[in-house]
Amino acid sequence: MQSNLQATIIVSTFNKPEWLKLVLLSFDIQTTRDFEIIIADDGSDEKTKTVIDQFSEHTDLKVIHVWQEDDGFQKTKILNKAIEASNADYLIFTDGDCIARNDFVETHLKLRRLQHALSGGYFKLTDEVSRKINAQVISAQKCFEKDWLIAEGQPKTFKMNKLTKSDAKAKFLNFVTPTKATFDGMNVSCWKSDILAVNGFDERMKYGGEDREVGERMMYNGVRFLQIRYSAICVHLHHERPYKNEDILKLNKQIRQHTKQQKSTYTQFGIKKDETIS
Repeated sequence: MQSNLQATIIVSTFNKPEWLKLVLLSFDIQTTRDFEIIIADDGSDEKTKTVIDQFSEHTDLKVIHVWQEDDGFQKTKILNKAIEASNADYLIFTDGDCIARNDFVETHLKLRRLQHALSGGYFKLTDEVSRKINAQVISAQKCFEKDWLIAEGQPKTFKMNKLTKSDAKAKFLNFVTPTKATFDGMNVSCWKSDILAVNGFDERMKYGGEDREVGERMMYNGVRFLQIRYSAICVHLHHERPYKNEDILKLNKQIRQHTKQQKSTYTQFGIKKDETIS
């Protein structure tokens, strides 16, 4: 274990090896190296393992691959396993389709505060631009530059402010944004003790709001969420969502409603399994 380990980056993935390769590269060129990476793998095939093995050979970062068999969308289960496998006191969660700017980890570490979680944002790339992201583009940090993105076909919108390099501008926009600070799994960080205190993710939940729900329990348990969507920057590669399912969304909604009504601070369906669940 690295002696100066400040954070564990938990990257969730499922059968997107080419993208994961790019995401891992973005973490290999961070301005700080005081972190380990855990890949929370929800049942990918050998191609993903090959990408992780190749990356591990060429980096001095500690890389841990936590895998479970493919049994449909079981992201909450693999994230709980990753939390248990983590060695740092501070956890940063992101997805295997989000390229981190080179100051991403440093920013999360710089802004962390006790009894707080940090809610970051992401800038969505179009399908056309996503296809143009490669190792050279990431190494040169081009995918975080407005001019490059516009030249490659990304529409110019207000959301490009999410790519600001100005601390003052980021602070101002974080302050005025109407978007609530929530637990969004693409870019969020918290103390390991705070997420363990609420027993991690509710493993009954599939795709749709499963990350928000753990954040709601953390809030009811006294953790405050701070808005850093204009400070900790990542770009999100375009993809379809074939795992979206109306029945599952309905169940997830019911679980979240129950959490809110009860102001729940704990789930019996999390990391620790309660033998006496009725």
